[in-house]
Amino acid sequence: MRMYDLIMKKRNGGTLTEEEIGYMVSEYTADRIPDYQMSAMMMAIYFQGMSEAETVALTMAMAHSGDMMDLHEITGVKVDKHSTGGVGDKTSIALTPMVAACGVKIAKMSGRGLGHTGGTIDKLESFEGFSTGITAEHFQRQVNEIGISIMGQTLDIAPADKKLYALRDVTATVDNMSLIASSIMSKKLASGADAIVLDVKTGSGAFMKEEADAFALAREMVTIGNKAGRKTIAVVSDMDQPLGCAVGNALEVQEAIATLKGEGPADFTELCMTLGTYMLIAGGRAKEEQEARTMLAKVIADGSAVSKLEQFVQAQGGNPAAVLDPSLLPKAAIVEDIQSPDSGYVEKIDCEEIGICSLILGGGRETKDSEIDLAVGLILHKKVGDRVEAGQALATIHANDRQKLMTAKERFLKAYHITTEEVTKKPLIKGLVTE
Repeated sequence: MRMYDLIMKKRNGGTLTEEEIGYMVSEYTADRIPDYQMSAMMMAIYFQGMSEAETVALTMAMAHSGDMMDLHEITGVKVDKHSTGGVGDKTSIALTPMVAACGVKIAKMSGRGLGHTGGTIDKLESFEGFSTGITAEHFQRQVNEIGISIMGQTLDIAPADKKLYALRDVTATVDNMSLIASSIMSKKLASGADAIVLDVKTGSGAFMKEEADAFALAREMVTIGNKAGRKTIAVVSDMDQPLGCAVGNALEVQEAIATLKGEGPADFTELCMTLGTYMLIAGGRAKEEQEARTMLAKVIADGSAVSKLEQFVQAQGGNPAAVLDPSLLPKAAIVEDIQSPDSGYVEKIDCEEIGICSLILGGGRETKDSEIDLAVGLILHKKVGDRVEAGQALATIHANDRQKLMTAKERFLKAYHITTEEVTKKPLIKGLVTE
């Protein structure tokens, strides 16, 4: 088998077989196919597309290119959740304790963030002493004992995806639906969960700007998951404005804790309830939506959801006192309001720009080696459709550097669009994909 022949076959619109895709992935992972040939293949796929069978074969080959997490020692159904990412997306920190408190096992691998805010691991490190650098044995034992653990990607999970993504990133071949779907799902399948619930974002702060593209990606990923024998459900949700009100690591953790106490923003609470509903159904704890929502509401009301977060933080070396007293989380030295220059209604928020404001303050990474300032970020007081008066606070900015604050503030004001006309609020949940 020659890579040259496979490139020509795909370039000319042919369909690659499972064997051909397996050869291509394994040889490239082993450095026996050069970058220039794989670049040519990625460009051929970009223009010719991939069939459903090709996409599934590529995903499975990438999933099996490294370690496959074996979770058989964990009793019960293991459910994983993945978000395609966005601004203010702290969902895992509130959602996973809610679901675990309802009796579904959460065995999750997460990464660090590269971009406007930290990833789930960075945010969890707002709890002093918290560590995701735990062994696989500790990870599985903890899930069996308290129903939840989140570990860093210490295993060599889907190395083919790491190599391919780095190549696609510099050859303008990232935004192909099959390649995106296989990249996400290869890591999810290798992580070993029995069922997967996906949160696919759409809007100005999401990778998928258009709703139709978000649904297409959701369908691709659900198809891959189901064909791989994992029950897979996707929720398509809005990211045309930041999720919730907090943007920034420790601030987002605070908001997640408030949500577990029943005091979170309406949109963020609704997303957690929706994703949690399908995680309970996928995990076999509930048969239908209303039953699942009732269970989730109960664990918030009786305090068992926030207690589960406390247990989880303590089990991984963090200070559990910060769950009950969030003032113990990292705090910024400078806290100032950003006032609205006009009266009217918030018509639009450039979501990605709000994320960049957090990055400017130090809340994200511009490179893999950047240090994150966990304390900085923004709390939004006005969202799309809200009435605002001139001089009223649009947001509160948390900073540790006066110059960074001024730069972020200037950018923030350009991201808010205020009109004199009333604005209709859009629904957060766009739809559901189950097959």
